Amino acid sequence: MAATWRLGCDPRVLRCVLGFSGRRGTGVLTGAAGWSVGRGAGWRWLHSTQWLQADPIKILMPSLSPTMEEGNIVKWLKKEGEAVSAGDALCEIETDKAVVTLDASDDGILAKIVIEEGSKNIRLGSLIGLLVEEGQDWKHVEIPKDIGPPSPASKPSVPQPSPEPQIPTPVKVGYTPGKPQLRLSPAARNILEKHTLDASQGTATGPRGIFTKEDALKLVQLKQMGKITESRPAPTPPTPPTAPLPTQAMARPSHPRPMIPPVSTPGQPNVVGTFTEIPASNIRRVIAKRLTESKSTIPHAYMTVDCDLGAVLKVRQNLVRDDIKVSVNDFIIKAAAVTLKALSKKARDGKLLPEEYQGGSFSISNLGMFGIDEFTSVINPPQACILSVGRFQPVLRLTRDEEGNASLQQHQLIKVTMSSDSRAVDDELATRFLESFKANLENPVRLI
Repeated sequence: MAATWRLGCDPRVLRCVLGFSGRRGTGVLTGAAGWSVGRGAGWRWLHSTQWLQADPIKILMPSLSPTMEEGNIVKWLKKEGEAVSAGDALCEIETDKAVVTLDASDDGILAKIVIEEGSKNIRLGSLIGLLVEEGQDWKHVEIPKDIGPPSPASKPSVPQPSPEPQIPTPVKVGYTPGKPQLRLSPAARNILEKHTLDASQGTATGPRGIFTKEDALKLVQLKQMGKITESRPAPTPPTPPTAPLPTQAMARPSHPRPMIPPVSTPGQPNVVGTFTEIPASNIRRVIAKRLTESKSTIPHAYMTVDCDLGAVLKVRQNLVRDDIKVSVNDFIIKAAAVTLKALSKKARDGKLLPEEYQGGSFSISNLGMFGIDEFTSVINPPQACILSVGRFQPVLRLTRDEEGNASLQQHQLIKVTMSSDSRAVDDELATRFLESFKANLENPVRLI
């Protein structure tokens, strides 16, 4: 006996989904308008096919480090249409500190790679890919409109064709062939343009041959006395070039300043007088940004002290004989840690609070192994101090024994410079720290 199902929907929509034309027959689906489809194959097709327009799972650029603001996609480890399980590695992302693998949080199929590998400076929260559940049509997935496009800098940089060279606008004080070109100070340039004078009529007396304001005023006095005349060249209409001019053949400014060498052509050997521009990595850009903020916002104070490493070197030699390998830098770190008494005591007593060991408060930068005698470092916020350690070297000093007899003795001295934030560490506290640090380092028995 034939069965009939009645559907309460627009027949045109269902016809479009099922792909059948309206036709009557035995065992049919009858719609409101009287059209029908075969019950056999059509009904089985309806039950075996899932709805195609399902919402995809969005893959967003995550925050993989506390200071991360942007990321670079180094490589996609999955391809479009490939099955993905929760925990599988999707792609490699370069943060401001390292290259980290992004793992999938859901099962499904990688339907769309929105941001290709090699893309740089992708903001946090930007859409980088789409996942769909198994059984869904991943080939026809659409990018959601509620996710805005990433920053323009996220796409790989493509070399753009250089614009056509434009003819520079003639300046008032022009360059005359055959006359020497002089470097003008801004004030001298304004005076010469106002009185229509040429710098070649005078003599440059400034440092490195700069034509100064005083030199320009002398020319004005000579003009007022009638000893020189105006020398403004008559303007002539520019003649359009018949062929594109090379970069070096473009018109030079009237009074040239030191120029930056041209960039070398990618893929070709460097030419003499050119340089190769190497893009900065994420880590270098973050370092540059933080150090610039540090020098701009933190009032740095510097103090330097000499420390005698003679006792440290003797203790180190004794430890080496007992197969205990320690470096001079180990003693320096231990001396700094012992000098910071409040936090060290809390750590030993197990009373150190989370906010007291997160973010850091003190750094040590040792360049002694590179042959650096003395240097100063920039504070890394939110820290308050940084200790700069140079190399140790033998120095002869006059010393007196208990009886007052003077003699020259050799000492192994290092220069230690502390950069401190004046807002948190005043001069008295910095002096006390360096005195205590020097005493601890010169008496290594306290450190063992």
